[in-house]
Parts: sequence; structure tokens; C-alpha cells
Amino acid sequence: MKDKTTHFGFEEVPTEEKVHRVRAVFDSVADNYDLMNDVMSMGIHRLWKRLVIDMANIRPGQQILDLAGGTGDLTRLLAAGTGPQGKVILSDINHAMIGTGRARLVDDGIAGNVDFIQANAERLPFADNSFDCITMGFGLRNVTDKQSALDSIYRVLKPGGRLLVLEFSRPVAALKPAYDFYSFRILPRLGKLFADDAESYRYLAESIRMHPDQQTLLEMMESAGFEDCSYQNLTGGIVAVHRGYKF
Repeated sequence: MKDKTTHFGFEEVPTEEKVHRVRAVFDSVADNYDLMNDVMSMGIHRLWKRLVIDMANIRPGQQILDLAGGTGDLTRLLAAGTGPQGKVILSDINHAMIGTGRARLVDDGIAGNVDFIQANAERLPFADNSFDCITMGFGLRNVTDKQSALDSIYRVLKPGGRLLVLEFSRPVAALKPAYDFYSFRILPRLGKLFADDAESYRYLAESIRMHPDQQTLLEMMESAGFEDCSYQNLTGGIVAVHRGYKF
């Protein structure tokens, strides 16, 4: 019987190997992750994340899970919304990313209502109906079994809770030639110049192409049980925000 395989960028790898290879990528980029986000997007990623926060409609006292929270960009904004009576959990599968996020939030005096938990999105270690809102910024494309992750997210959301997924997606046709040139010719060079790591950013470009398009991801959310699902394209569809509710 043939072993199960999945994609790591454009490469086909054994399923159990992907999580280790993704971890190695983010071990490599953790220290320069925020710098490279600014360089790659010319700072626009900050506007994308602000929009997610506006759409999340966080209120004081709520329980929030920032999944694949990385270095804490979204957690920082979410924690301000919940206030001291609420709680935000920054969760990531990668220990190095959590360490970087924790250090930066603590240094900025923001970690008072934030917990840090290393976890796999496919098997979240939380009780059913735990969170008012779950955000996931630029992490779903790295998950091996995305449908299992969406199922797990649905389980731990409270009734009335909402999921927001911010992720690279499919740009409109007019942008595709320039976007492909930038992704495969320029991005790895920027990774080499600013992070001494061309390969991780070549993987980034490939992983985006292997990620489900806007409509497919919406249908996957519906299959997990989410209702009133929708998406909003940002920057010509280079990025999209998907939103769904658990009723």
C-alpha cells in the first residue's frame, strides 16, 4: 500500500514529514519574520491585519484564540480589544515563533492577558465551545490537513463564535504575471538579502500556489459546519479574508 503524501511547496513529501519541514522553515525565519513581512508587502500586511481586527469585532471580556499566531501581530491588537478581563491565547505549532512572539509582547508590556500554547491546528488541545473568536493569519496554508484544522477550530468555537482566516490567495488575472515574477524571481532574493534564507521564501511562494483558492476554502469552511461564510479580497486577491460563524 502506497504511503500517503502531501505537498511541501511544489514538492511531494510523505504526510508525516511535512510538519517537520514546515517547522524547520519557521525555525529559520523566526528572528527576521517581522522584518521580512514589512519588506515583502511594503508594510501593507499591517493594513490587512487591522482589517481582520475590525471584522472580528472583539469586545471586552471575550476569549480569543490567535491560531498560528507567530510573532504576535494579531495577538497584540486582539489583546487591546479584550481588555484585562478577557484572554487571548497565542498558539503556534512552532516553538521558535512562539518564543519570538512572547519576547516581543512582554517587552511591550502586552502579555498580561495573553497565554502562549504550542499546538497543532489539526488537534487543538482545548475544550469544546471555548472561544468567542478565532483568528488565523497566514498559517492555514502550512497546515498538512486543512479540513481537519477547520473541523478542530469549529469544535472549540462557542456557539455564536466566528472564525477569520487571513491568507494569501488567488489574485485577479491582470495581476498574475507581475505577481508570479515577483514571487519566484524577486522574493527569494529578498529572503537571501534580508534573512540570508532564499529557500524558505521560495517555499512561501510555492505554498501560496498550492493553497486552495477563495471559493474552495469557503466550501471547506462550510463542510466543517460554518455558516454565513464569506470572503473579501484584499489587494486584488493577493490576500483574502474568510469569515464564518458557528451557530
